[in-house]
Amino acid sequence: MSRPIILGIVGDSAAGKTTLTRGIAQVLGPENVTLICTDDYHRYDRQQRADIGITALHPDCNHLDIMQQHLSLLRTGQPILKPVYSHKTGTFEPPQYIKPNKFVIIEGLLGYSTRAARDSYDVKVYLAPPEELRTKWKVKRDTQKRGYTDEQVLAELEKREPDSAQFIRPQRQWSDIVISFYPPIGEDDETNGHLNVRLVLRPTIPHPDFTQIINSGYGDSESAIRLGLDRDMSKPVDVLEVDGHATLEQVNKLEHIICSDMPHLRSICDRESNPELGKIAGTTGETLQSYPLALTQLIITYHMLKATQIYQ
Repeated sequence: MSRPIILGIVGDSAAGKTTLTRGIAQVLGPENVTLICTDDYHRYDRQQRADIGITALHPDCNHLDIMQQHLSLLRTGQPILKPVYSHKTGTFEPPQYIKPNKFVIIEGLLGYSTRAARDSYDVKVYLAPPEELRTKWKVKRDTQKRGYTDEQVLAELEKREPDSAQFIRPQRQWSDIVISFYPPIGEDDETNGHLNVRLVLRPTIPHPDFTQIINSGYGDSESAIRLGLDRDMSKPVDVLEVDGHATLEQVNKLEHIICSDMPHLRSICDRESNPELGKIAGTTGETLQSYPLALTQLIITYHMLKATQIYQ
């Protein structure tokens, strides 16, 4: 029997989860995707958290048992009555009846915190930007969209750090892919579309055969696209790096490697058909094109479609 394919995207606050998710959902077709944020499973609203002295990152501040139960239901194609938390007001709104589509994307802080929850995903992604960059992203988002001052955001980050270290970052070990966007050496980390990306590819799922990159003359330290071996959390991994200044020709070669492994993915590699792939908002509101982001979204989409061949 067919069932939804479930993607998990976990990372700390303002790590880039929504930006990554938006492009993937656009490529898969919004009508085919159900999006769920695990922030909706907070146990306390903003005022209650302040009164108790607990952060939203702490497991005790979240109904992880209900989240886990809902993940199990979604995996078998069953509907859920999902709670709704508003970041704008810091309070809860009426629950929503959610019936899963062909693909379900779960993004949030504690998505891999229990064994049963982890077993519900087909693909698990963890976002790990440098902390300095994440801090800038969080200040920008929370001041522009959530009404905080710079000082309030920085104070909240300091308050949350112990819980980030204890509960959020250790979830990296459960991911299939670790994604780290980072600025080129010597360049301003606000260059957005020119950020590099480092993809840690664990052998927990079968990745495209990127060894062709080396055979194509890539892979050396001077190339804009590099493939190598490394260790992450003491385990051997492949590492694919793409620089923000990579040319369209170089990117097309890598996209061809991904798409040639799955013929019906070729339409996704057509940039004219998927204009949202790799799009990101610039510092002044303009729209920029990021090849590293586009390739990252494409690789994740590849794994989502690959899973449909097994389970649907």
